Amino acid sequence: MWRRQARNLGVSLVFVMVATGLWYTQERDYRDRLSWMGVPTWEVLSPTSVHRVLRNDGFLVGWSDVRVNPLWVSYTLQTVDDPRAGPRPDFQRDWRTLWPIAADSYFGSGYDRGHLAPNYAIATVHGRGAQQQTFLMSNISPQRPDFNRRLWQRLEEVVIDHFAPRFGTLQVVTGPVFPERFLDNVLNRVGLVEIPEAFYKIIVVPADQPVALAFLVPQNVRGNEPLDRYVVSIDEIEARTGLNFFPNLPEGAARVLEGQVRTQGWELEKVARLPSRF
Repeated sequence: MWRRQARNLGVSLVFVMVATGLWYTQERDYRDRLSWMGVPTWEVLSPTSVHRVLRNDGFLVGWSDVRVNPLWVSYTLQTVDDPRAGPRPDFQRDWRTLWPIAADSYFGSGYDRGHLAPNYAIATVHGRGAQQQTFLMSNISPQRPDFNRRLWQRLEEVVIDHFAPRFGTLQVVTGPVFPERFLDNVLNRVGLVEIPEAFYKIIVVPADQPVALAFLVPQNVRGNEPLDRYVVSIDEIEARTGLNFFPNLPEGAARVLEGQVRTQGWELEKVARLPSRF
């Protein structure tokens, strides 16, 4: 009897190990397709840097149950010959988050429900299902109206309408920036959701010799400022967020890509002052 039980237990353990290995391989493959040179990690482990990776169609979210925010969102964009996006879906709660962030959680706060993986760009490149998932509240962060509807909208438009056609393929990582001391901002919230003081966007052209352009924009902008005013190095964003972007990039290449500000080749001066739609 005990031998049969031991054999059955052994078969069950083998099945679990094989299934786990297959799941891990598939998950790793999916992450690799949406995160060039690895998903962001934390520089120093702390309660405010720990996050879980939430997988969606077309984008990944590094979700923090402490900040009740995405710390980063990663996605790829390509040139699309006939870009189309369906009607805007409704905002939806994401059951994967620890706290109940509902579609109406921001009502009356004075803050917009700001997308990190952008509705239009994700829809045109990754399809309707991915577009619907950009309206999950796990992809949303509190943004001031002038920031969200004007400057941030302009930057998102430049990325998909100008940079993607120019370079063909882009890797984008974007997210919020919070004050250095957690306790200084712990009560500054929309309901349960902590309010960031700024947002970053990193755009990389993945190639043998990759190039990058990074922006760090405070929330208190008027919205009509030129985009090139907010260009920074990736190293500066890492210092402000505590995140390590592109952790699989060799050290020498990382120093070149992340430590310098290079706008040559992006023709940023042609699009930095484009007006917003609002």
